[in-house]
Amino acid sequence: MMDQPSMRELVEAVREFLEQKAMPELKGHTAFHARVAANALAIVARQLEQGPQAEAAELERLRALLGRDGTPEELNRALCQAIRSSELDVLSPELQQHLERTARAKIEIDQPNYSGLRIARERD
Repeated sequence: MMDQPSMRELVEAVREFLEQKAMPELKGHTAFHARVAANALAIVARQLEQGPQAEAAELERLRALLGRDGTPEELNRALCQAIRSSELDVLSPELQQHLERTARAKIEIDQPNYSGLRIARERD
């Protein structure tokens, strides 16, 4: 196993190369694709950094909401079923909080500059 550099450092190095070296030299459609690639690498870097904690927090919220254990996929399916069957009230504060926190964690990784996310941060 390699200790240095980390996956995140490798991803960041490639993203920085694209943004700082390659993109200034590119034009048109190729420049657009380089921007898309750099944005994808930024998402990967944020997922590596924030993803494990976000996934663990979501799993704990699902366990608390449903009162049982399982994989995230199993618990999300069970949550959907509980909502469909009205076993879980869609207006319950616990469900609302779970959905908001889960969506917010995903947006923090995927689109951290999203204007709605900035508004939510200011609200806190």
